Amino acid sequence: MVEVKILMPKLGLTMKSGTIVEWLKKEGDEVREGEPVAVITTEKMTAQVQAPKSGRIVKILAPVNSEVPVGEPIAIMEAEG
Repeated sequence: MVEVKILMPKLGLTMKSGTIVEWLKKEGDEVREGEPVAVITTEKMTAQVQAPKSGRIVKILAPVNSEVPVGEPIAIMEAEG
């Protein structure tokens, strides 16, 4: 198994951070690559964060209502090598 970080995406040229609105998955849940795992909001939009690989959510690092800078990890997952 390989540890994979799910990062706060950059959804626009001026986006500096996003806020976690809702987690669609919880720790221990299996996810497929591209499956939505969280809902975030920015100054201009609401969007879903997708799993970068198939695997299992191991740890959620950013609770609901937390503001996270672009590129920072919001969760850790385990994926097949």
